[in-house]
Amino acid sequence: MIAQVGQRRIWGQAPATLPELLWGGGDWLIYAFLTPPIFAIARRWPIARPHVARRIALHLAFSLLFCVFWAAGGKLLQLLLGLLMDRRALQEGLAPADWLSWIFTTLPFGAVVYLCMAGLAHAIQYFGEARDRELQLARVSEQLAGARFAALEAQVNPHFLFNTLNTIAVRARDGDSAGTVRMVEQLSEMLRRTLTRHRASEVTLAEELDLVRQYLAIEQARFSDRLRPSFSVDEAVLSGAVPSFSVQHLVENAVRHGIARRTGAGRVDIVARLEGETLVITVSDDGNGIGGTWDAPGGRGIATTRERVRALYGERASLDLRAREGGGTMATLRVPYRTIEREPGDDQR
Repeated sequence: MIAQVGQRRIWGQAPATLPELLWGGGDWLIYAFLTPPIFAIARRWPIARPHVARRIALHLAFSLLFCVFWAAGGKLLQLLLGLLMDRRALQEGLAPADWLSWIFTTLPFGAVVYLCMAGLAHAIQYFGEARDRELQLARVSEQLAGARFAALEAQVNPHFLFNTLNTIAVRARDGDSAGTVRMVEQLSEMLRRTLTRHRASEVTLAEELDLVRQYLAIEQARFSDRLRPSFSVDEAVLSGAVPSFSVQHLVENAVRHGIARRTGAGRVDIVARLEGETLVITVSDDGNGIGGTWDAPGGRGIATTRERVRALYGERASLDLRAREGGGTMATLRVPYRTIEREPGDDQR
């Protein structure tokens, strides 16, 4: 009789008696106690790139394990109800063959229930992450306008404009018409890129590096042979998302607080690579090293970038400054790697 009651749970047969109701409710109550561990497992090992296949196999294994636990709990419940229903069935239910039969009978349905619970846990987690991201993007959208104009102010401050325009004037006076035109075009292009980045809290690394090259081209014209930039960027990460103006701010600080303070030639090295699931970007110079200037109140680029990185990615990202071996400063930006599509018309004339 106990076995027949158990079979009705699988095949949905009716009518239900009081013991059957106790059985059905108690059986699902057992799974209610198993549900929190399922949610914990889904949070610990979510099905997400780049481990999708491995995580699916892991959850399939967990589904079998939880099915065994559920079947064992159900069998114990059967035996308990057997005390009230049928002593002979209780004795039969103690046989190992009966236990194995019940586990294999429950296995398909139990695996489906586990996967449903795991799917629900993933849905709740993804919904929470999406909601948190919307809140973060709402805060970032307010900061973006300030960051954009801070970037513009940093480039169009009187000192920067004076030096750039003075270099243009010197080239024009020396009859270097090609160099003069090139510098005017570079300055115009950089200002255009800075002003037209609207509503985007993130851009592709390729777009960010385009802005960096425009900035360095202008500074190279000013410093002549004193500024020697180099790029070492893995092409595979060019579509990775980075905070808008983040790398440009780091390069600007390297030039202003590193190269500009040197009497001889100096290097600015930009390196981008993928480490696991993290995009790592380093900007280093061989100037005088950290002397408090990068984090000083005037160094708003670093403070702004740190704040926006924290708002966008939370604890998953970081921006660190440290002294570089051999002299100079190294800034390291780490952000979770994900790709974004370049919007049509972005940074286009």
